[in-house]
Amino acid sequence: QVLLVESGGGLVQAGGSLRLSCAASGRIFSSSIMGWLRQAPGKGRVFVAAIRCSVYYSDSVNGRSTISRGNARNAVYLQMNSLKPEDTAIYYCAADGPLYSDYFADPTKYNYWGQGTQVTVSS
Repeated sequence: QVLLVESGGGLVQAGGSLRLSCAASGRIFSSSIMGWLRQAPGKGRVFVAAIRCSVYYSDSVNGRSTISRGNARNAVYLQMNSLKPEDTAIYYCAADGPLYSDYFADPTKYNYWGQGTQVTVSS
């Protein structure tokens, strides 16, 4: 079994920062893709960032966010700075992503999901 648990969300004023954490348990290979995706109210789930050996970011967060993995590779983090109201969403940790970077942004290519953590950015 694979279990993902997110934490670190909350209410932040525009321009503030948050660090989201995802604790993973179960059999996850170090080479597997892990990512963060988000879903705003009334919208679909969209890609934020992913990590394997390299890191990947959506255009919407590039330059403001950093994705990283813990030394034991059982956790993944998303540091978000200069937050904007449009960043408001439920943020999901995802594991066992696709092999090819062309599909990193496709939510259907990830096999495991956490329950999400709410991020709300006020203007």
